[in-house]
Amino acid sequence: MKRIFLLAAVLFSLGSQAQDTTQQVTPGRKNSATQQSKPYVIMISIDGFRYDYAEKYKAENLLRLSGQGVRATAMQPAFPSLTFPNHYSLVTGLYPAHHGLVDNLFYDRKRDAVYKVSNRDAVEDGTWYNGVPLWVLAEKQQMVSASYFWVGSESAVQMVRPTYYFKYQEKTTIDRRVQQVAEWLSLPEDQRPHLITFYFPEVDHMGHSWGPDSDSVRSAVQLVDKAIGKMVAMVEKQKLPVNFIVVSDHGMIQVDTVHTISIPESPLLQPLKVLPAGQKIMLYGKNDEEIKAAYDYLKQHENHYTAYLKKETPERWHYGQEDVYNRIGDIILLAEANYIFKSAKESHPGHHGYDNNLTNMNAIFMAWGPAFKPHTRIATFENVHVYPLVARILGLDITQPIDGQLEVLEPILNF
Repeated sequence: MKRIFLLAAVLFSLGSQAQDTTQQVTPGRKNSATQQSKPYVIMISIDGFRYDYAEKYKAENLLRLSGQGVRATAMQPAFPSLTFPNHYSLVTGLYPAHHGLVDNLFYDRKRDAVYKVSNRDAVEDGTWYNGVPLWVLAEKQQMVSASYFWVGSESAVQMVRPTYYFKYQEKTTIDRRVQQVAEWLSLPEDQRPHLITFYFPEVDHMGHSWGPDSDSVRSAVQLVDKAIGKMVAMVEKQKLPVNFIVVSDHGMIQVDTVHTISIPESPLLQPLKVLPAGQKIMLYGKNDEEIKAAYDYLKQHENHYTAYLKKETPERWHYGQEDVYNRIGDIILLAEANYIFKSAKESHPGHHGYDNNLTNMNAIFMAWGPAFKPHTRIATFENVHVYPLVARILGLDITQPIDGQLEVLEPILNF
């Protein structure tokens, strides 16, 4: 009981500044006659649900349901293994360097402005977001969509929002959020969303606060698992061809909060704009000379971190060399696993954001429903491939180039 009260207190504190719980509805939208005959996809993200949590914490519903359908060994997040970049990669099929959300905190040189996840004005400003989110793809093809908290869904990306959506807050109970899905699917055919994106924050919160091996994470996993079981039961009563896809954005690791990484002060660093985080620091310079001087200094003082020049980041990250919108720092400092940079705000024991090749950064992929083959297991794959899979199930035409490839996940389809 104490754990439940603690979870409630944390969620209330995190959501206290955003209390608008009302559903936002874009008027004048209807499914075309063609789209009314299409199947349905509910894509659920459980933030911070590491690849091994389902077995580790006995998520009975997820294990049972994915056992009947498709489950991947793991799903690899894009780099950096952070919430906003990866949620947006899942719904655009693009790597962060190609869709523009290159971090949870970054600087845009052209705008001379900083994007950060806690800034509501930036989060709701569609001009920060590029690519074609799944709900934009659907709405432009006269298919109604809905979203209950997904990165980008509050913004008019290409001047389009989902037909039904909510502004992010953590006041609404988990049961009420689940009930909303059933209500959406009870709407008349022409108003009923065929694409629903849905987000659970609870597991990530507890992972950060108490670490991935804590009883608090166990409780959060089981809370969400129970909620998904309720959602599936409600949806099954509708007798509709609904397909569920359950994903997460990244994993979580335990870090040393005592022996943190300190960057020695130097006049060479003073001219650069510094955007810090627990696992990754980006520095932006004005010219090559000051960038090189700062980089050489940071390289010489590497201590449980690696310094990279933007243009020399690992190619497998699809990051620095592919920075379409010029938003990635000229210098990137990336902490080793289990280490964090010294920051009072980031002293909690659970972290992510590290190299996406680390096993404990891996996310989940589970799917079941009439579109999916039963009792199927697949190997680990990159999350950008989810986008063309969803578009294929819904019969949507992909209108712009993406990084994801349908060929990767097409074999799991039942048609």
